[in-house]
Amino acid sequence: MLSLISLLHILVCVGIISLVLLQQGKGADVGAAFGSGSSNTIFGSRGPASFLFKLTAFLVVLFFITSVSLTYFQGKAARAANELTLPPAAATQNLPINNNAQSFTPPALTLPAAPTQKP
Repeated sequence: MLSLISLLHILVCVGIISLVLLQQGKGADVGAAFGSGSSNTIFGSRGPASFLFKLTAFLVVLFFITSVSLTYFQGKAARAANELTLPPAAATQNLPINNNAQSFTPPALTLPAAPTQKP
């Protein structure tokens, strides 16, 4: 599931990049360089949204959805990897015990006596 969403995410990224590069800017005509690019409206005359603009908006929404999905599934996989898995109790009860082993006792720690000074 994670690899399928990753593949879709990469394809959407390439699609957004190519659609943005294909679209012409608002003031990309020759007259815009000399100050006659826009009409008297605040944001310029746009007209109805083109097919490329609508497709770009759809891909941006799909990009957002795939980004959130990847974050969710990756966090879910990380939480599952952090869980502690213990073997069943029956598997640990049949272990052989070596009763002949000698116990290890560490040597006693001896510290040198503190020097005594007479005033």
